[in-house]
Amino acid sequence: MKKLLVVTVLVALLALGAESFRMPRQAEEEEDEGALSKITGTFMSYYDSAVNTASGYLDTIKGLKLEEKAKNIYSDTSTVVSTYAGIAHDQLYHIFYQK
Repeated sequence: MKKLLVVTVLVALLALGAESFRMPRQAEEEEDEGALSKITGTFMSYYDSAVNTASGYLDTIKGLKLEEKAKNIYSDTSTVVSTYAGIAHDQLYHIFYQK
């Protein structure tokens, strides 16, 4: 069973690798634009538009300096937690080791 799985994976990888060695199409086929090329072109334009919009949103988020704010919040929180942890440690120490 494991050998069959290994052979199947290797054949799939071979098929994917062989696809990259295909010969480019003739120039005659490029002149004749079919329905599939129109659909592909439309899809690619929508995809490019979505990528550009997402990039714009990322640039806007980077402009807000959220990473710096998150670092400040983390450092403030860790300072407060360590302070209260020290207080709790002292209280527990004096509860268990009274003199």
